[in-house]
Amino acid sequence: MGEEGTEGTVHLLCLAASSGVPLFCRSSRGGAPARQQLPFSVIGSLNGVHMFGQNLEVQLSSARTEDTTVVWKSFHDSITLIVLSSEEGTSELRLERLLQMVFGAMVLLVGLEELTNIRNVERLKKELRASYRLIDSFLGDSELIGDLTQCVDCVVPPEGSLLQEALSGFAEAAGTAFVSLVVSGRVVAATESWWRLGMPEAVLLPWLVGSLPPQAARDYPVYLPHGSPTVPHRLLTLTLLPDLELCLLCGPRPPLSQLDAQLLERWWQPLLEPLRGCLPLGPRALPAGFPLHTDILGLLLLHLELKRCLFTVEPSRDKEPSPEHRRRLLRSFYTLVTATHFPPEPGQPEEKAEEAIHRAQVARACYLVSGTEEPGTGWRLVALQLGPRRLLLLLSAQSPTYGLRGLATHTLHALTPLL
Repeated sequence: MGEEGTEGTVHLLCLAASSGVPLFCRSSRGGAPARQQLPFSVIGSLNGVHMFGQNLEVQLSSARTEDTTVVWKSFHDSITLIVLSSEEGTSELRLERLLQMVFGAMVLLVGLEELTNIRNVERLKKELRASYRLIDSFLGDSELIGDLTQCVDCVVPPEGSLLQEALSGFAEAAGTAFVSLVVSGRVVAATESWWRLGMPEAVLLPWLVGSLPPQAARDYPVYLPHGSPTVPHRLLTLTLLPDLELCLLCGPRPPLSQLDAQLLERWWQPLLEPLRGCLPLGPRALPAGFPLHTDILGLLLLHLELKRCLFTVEPSRDKEPSPEHRRRLLRSFYTLVTATHFPPEPGQPEEKAEEAIHRAQVARACYLVSGTEEPGTGWRLVALQLGPRRLLLLLSAQSPTYGLRGLATHTLHALTPLL
């Protein structure tokens, strides 16, 4: 199995569909932003072949060369996004979802009207600069996985009921139904209305907060790509502790000044210790002391109906491979099982009739042995789906293959009360 994200270059191009004028180009190499730009002749050729196909009523969606994968996607007949990746093992599924997230980020910060009715290209280019930081975070080696799974990255706080109660009371006092508590881009707790946000804004909003430089408070205009793509809302953020922020989605009211120190102290000062307990949860996701088998090196738990996920590569940090390598292995395994083994996820395009007939024959578990065939080397990856939950585990080489499904089943049952 190839590992997505290994050393390679990713180029992302955004063009006006009607004129072919480039609006921006972003690049990364080895997961870090890169200044390397594609020649204009290459950009023109990539857009030209796509437009040529469209004129013949042929939809060109992807292509592969010896060392590069290219994916094209048009949005509202106005914006064309093209991504080229030379990263080893890059899947088309990953690149397609990347383009969906990038367009969602553009709508989130600029609005759909500006993108579908382009009056002034130069002005649009300037407005799109506000989305660069968020878009670059999708191209980089993120600790989050919601860009790929299209599920909200969550953590499980040790005193969740206390935080949930305070959050609901604070939301009522602040005069908005949409409130969440976010640590390092992951949702700790949220009101029911926040959880009902559609995709992709449910993933994009906490990701945006996690990508911004630290600030005590923000009043940020945002559009909701699914819920309100043409009318802006306000995203208010208030820092309670470093990397731990309150997020409120609201209309013209309340003003940021109304959320004063007295209101924050009233609801959150009594919960200072539970709030501090959330800080280590960023990369860990699970409460301290949660019992996991010693062979587990990383896990991804998805609730496909709630569109939430838990993702961590923190268990057994003293063992190989590195956290970055573990994330790449789990991301790559996710794309493999999602594209080839498991049934289509809720919210995905409808399956074909012949695929529906064979749904009963779709796998519910699979595993992969990575590395050399020598005993005790490499690592194991196992995936299991039960009802709306899907669990992916990265295990050490000591874990015997005959016990993988049993270990995954036991772990899934232990995690089920959390998500």
